[in-house]
Amino acid sequence: MTAEKTTGAALPSPGLNRQTDGIERFEEKVAFIWSIAELLRGDYKASDYGKVVLPFVVLRRLDCVLEPTKDKVLAEHAKLKIKNIDPVLRRAAGQSFYNTSKLNFKALLGDPTHLARNLRAYVSAFSANATDILTNFSFDEEIARLDKANLLYKVVAEFAKIDLHPDVVDNNEMGYLFEELIRRFSEQSNEAAGEHFTPREVVRLMVNLLFAPDAKLLKERGALRTMYDPACGTGGMLSVADDHLRSLNPHARLEMFGQELNPESYAICKSDMMLKGQDPGHIHLGNSFSQDGESGSRFDYMLSNPPFGVDWKKVEEVINKEHDERGLNGRFGAGLPRINDGSLLFLQHMIAKMKDPGSGGSRIAIVFNGSPLFTGAPESGESNIRRWIIENDWLEAIVALPEELFYNTGIATYVWILTNRKSSSRKGKVQLIDARSLYQKMKKSLGNKRNMLSAEQIAEITKIHADFAESNLSKILPNGAFGYRRIVIDRPLRVRYEVSAGTIAAFRERMAANDGKGARGKPADAAWVNSAASALERLAGTSTIDKNAVGKLLATEIGRQNGALPKSFERALWEVISVRDEGAPPIPEGDGFRPDPELRTYEDIALDEEISTYFNREVRPHAADAWPSAETPKIGYEIPFTRLFYRYVPPRSVNEIDAEVHALEERILDLLKGSA
Repeated sequence: MTAEKTTGAALPSPGLNRQTDGIERFEEKVAFIWSIAELLRGDYKASDYGKVVLPFVVLRRLDCVLEPTKDKVLAEHAKLKIKNIDPVLRRAAGQSFYNTSKLNFKALLGDPTHLARNLRAYVSAFSANATDILTNFSFDEEIARLDKANLLYKVVAEFAKIDLHPDVVDNNEMGYLFEELIRRFSEQSNEAAGEHFTPREVVRLMVNLLFAPDAKLLKERGALRTMYDPACGTGGMLSVADDHLRSLNPHARLEMFGQELNPESYAICKSDMMLKGQDPGHIHLGNSFSQDGESGSRFDYMLSNPPFGVDWKKVEEVINKEHDERGLNGRFGAGLPRINDGSLLFLQHMIAKMKDPGSGGSRIAIVFNGSPLFTGAPESGESNIRRWIIENDWLEAIVALPEELFYNTGIATYVWILTNRKSSSRKGKVQLIDARSLYQKMKKSLGNKRNMLSAEQIAEITKIHADFAESNLSKILPNGAFGYRRIVIDRPLRVRYEVSAGTIAAFRERMAANDGKGARGKPADAAWVNSAASALERLAGTSTIDKNAVGKLLATEIGRQNGALPKSFERALWEVISVRDEGAPPIPEGDGFRPDPELRTYEDIALDEEISTYFNREVRPHAADAWPSAETPKIGYEIPFTRLFYRYVPPRSVNEIDAEVHALEERILDLLKGSA
């Protein structure tokens, strides 16, 4: 930030200027801005407060930043005759944005009668990148609404009292202020507060895991790196990454890129990036899948917390087309997950933006729930994506986080770390870190967030990752350990042949349900159907395991009427009189036996184990007549995190439980005596 310290931007108000102690503390700043929202009560629903307050916070921030150089910008603008004035006015402003109006918050208040008109003129005089932000807040609509309710002057006057210059409210604090306001407004509208941002301590952990292996490189003077978030929300993750890099090296620069679907979150993120001296053109509005704002770009680092279980039906056509036409040359060639969970689409999108290892490669950190670890059968979209990632040796580590860590969910969450430039010691391996027990309770819950990671716990997890050693909290497995083959296990069909009233009724129903047609759709001869049914009636009471004997009887009985039954109807007849019987001998077929489809099961076998070895150890002792099907096994990949870290806890002894029950009974009796 290059702007000088502002002077006189705020109207005098006791306790609200930078010489006094009014809103120096973060909580007081938030409380003051929140109190402005109370002016809207009655004219606005509580769920709409944010539509007014958030854009005004941004506008006041822009106003404070530009005030020191305003006269210089106006002077340059007055004498410029060229068309492309943007570069000149940006230099004059000392920012990536500017405003060519003589108005500011103080001047606006000097003409209450024309406040709405003047405010619109002031907003329209910003450079295009700034007006885009306010447009996506639908700010013009709110100006009209406030003016109609006679609230516009009051709101502008209140915002004029707070100084939001970076010398007073630094970029980091401004980010927290945005996020706290968003959380409160989201609660008012019954939205999920955490939908808009990720807890800062989680982001710090992710950034630590991203940067730690590169700490030496990042400390080089003039280090320049790029960072991308395809679901950037209000930009919190990007901001924390930038802060962390600056703490490592004040001379380093992180160029930040992002994309966001929600216009309001996009507007906040873009304004924050602008005020940090970043290029606001690097932040894009729209769906990352169908409107990729950074198509063809590659980045050093990427991090994201995409929505859990996001439905991608709206962009299904675009994604399917890229998958089918471009394959692995596109973003989604490895596979397509279920339509109601696009988490792994985000990861594929990010992998497509990794730099070539020869150009330095990339590192990725992404937050998922448990679903991407194991959802999907072998050769499903999810399984194929996991296989593609692991077989390419991109998965470096997965960290299981404590529950109740996020604002909008209490479920288990995981940080995946991927890279295409693993260290030699990590090649061909994946580290799993169980950090579920590393947390501390919050004094006050925020939505579903009841737990947090302390600085010490973040450091401990980072160290476990860096040490790359086996422990109770860390497991290191070869890539192949996550793959398996799913084979089909068959058992023979064993039946006896039973003719009864039920058999005859079933045969007639089957023929009727098929509209008198055979298996290949040929019309059935009613005489044949009747003769078969009559034959069955004459054989009622027959029950045997000897198929030949039954066949001869049927042939004889049917032959008395109309000759042999057509094959398609004969098959139906055999099926209805066949009754499963474990005591019957297997039915021969080919070189073996006919499999019973109802007894078919599946077994998952590790890639590094012979099928016969597994079968003889795990299946044959329990089913001596079973055999592995000749079908080609399906390959699957999953990450059974919970199973790998499962620790058996023996149940308490009966004596211990009994003693506890007796103690409770005595306590109840004492309480009853006391109340008598």
